Amino acid sequence: MAGISRKYPMLRRSRAMWGSRRVWQPRLVFWAGAVSIGVISVLFAVLADKAQVLFHVMTGDGGGWRFYLPLMVTPLGFVLCAWLAQAFFPGSQGSGIPQAIAARHLRDDDDRHHLLSLQLAAGKIALTIVGLFCGASIGREGPTVQVGASLMLQAARWGGMAQARGLILAGSAAGIAAAFNTPLAGIVFAIEEMGRTYEARTNGLVLTAVILAGLASLGLLGNYTYFGISRDTISFAAEWPLVLACGVIGGGFGALFSRLALKITRRIRRWHTQQPLARALLVAAFCGLGVAVIGIASGGLTFGTGYAQARGAVEGTPLPSFFFVEKFLAGLLSMVSGIPGGIFAPSLAVGAGIGSSLGLLFGASAGAAALLGMAGYFAGVVQAPMTAFVIILEMTGNHDNVIALMLASMLGYGTARMISHEPLYHALSRVFIAEAIRRRRAEAEPAQGHG
Repeated sequence: MAGISRKYPMLRRSRAMWGSRRVWQPRLVFWAGAVSIGVISVLFAVLADKAQVLFHVMTGDGGGWRFYLPLMVTPLGFVLCAWLAQAFFPGSQGSGIPQAIAARHLRDDDDRHHLLSLQLAAGKIALTIVGLFCGASIGREGPTVQVGASLMLQAARWGGMAQARGLILAGSAAGIAAAFNTPLAGIVFAIEEMGRTYEARTNGLVLTAVILAGLASLGLLGNYTYFGISRDTISFAAEWPLVLACGVIGGGFGALFSRLALKITRRIRRWHTQQPLARALLVAAFCGLGVAVIGIASGGLTFGTGYAQARGAVEGTPLPSFFFVEKFLAGLLSMVSGIPGGIFAPSLAVGAGIGSSLGLLFGASAGAAALLGMAGYFAGVVQAPMTAFVIILEMTGNHDNVIALMLASMLGYGTARMISHEPLYHALSRVFIAEAIRRRRAEAEPAQGHG
């Protein structure tokens, strides 16, 4: 063997390189980071589900005095989450996807640390679970993106890896893939939503992270479809008016949500400048009370992620005609309240409600209409049509409706672009980038004055 090495020095160098700790340590740390994203995503999902169950047990679905407990529990829970986010976990508010996008644009590691860290990841998980226990209309999927990006960036620090932007992208994709059990959607999301300036050299990082996080999730939960199996097939020849209506109306409502969310958050931010903490808590209390009132008026349907309602609609059970309006308002109030929590699952529930109502109007199958409504509305909210139809295909296990879902997503996206030119997550990410710039300037001013 030694003779072969002497004869072929290239082989000797190759063996030395592959045996080098400098080569293997970053890879092992990266692989461990990707697996940990899968494990933590599953634990997050289990705890989030238990929190919702506890809320419904506490409030009593059958009526009685306990049914009105949210009037006290939900506002107090919102205030608690907002206070903890402001005091101990600044940067954890909202979805988490804008923070991951902003971190990719920031070049300084200290700036990134304000948006992606293990402390923030822990706070994000804990406060999202508390929010769901209090009845907030939030999801865990956006927070899982921030958690995944935080874990992967920390792995980069430990492993001495230099590709921070690519690793944030890989962690975000792995988070989406593990949260929904949708590996393809994780990759598409990374390309379309997270990386508008996507680099081909990050392909390997993204794929490896998604595969390892997915394997960890499969090992713990097994293979499953998020919304069960949808059996309905959309007959395009007969149901093209429904496809058009779900795309255009769903996209219009999605754009309205996005536009309102941006306008309200900007006004709240300007109002916060005088007394940030006191006013943040006041906004949280008001939004929590609004969510409680809407939840009681809807018979408890709008509390939580909306997963059960969306799944029921996909499986063919029509939702109440105005459920989508109530869930829309509950989701909007939860988002602008300043508490940690995502909009993925609530958006899919709103979309399912729009589709269900349009399905009744057109005399179509409730399940097929719910799928189309989800595609149109979700594409309208996030303005990412490929992510919308891929994620819905993977979550329902129904590949017979590819063209109809593509069309509904594109119509939703096109309609949204005419109403709101700013993609929601990217507009919100600019807030975090601006904060990083202001922080840098504030740190530089004393140094200049001293000089």
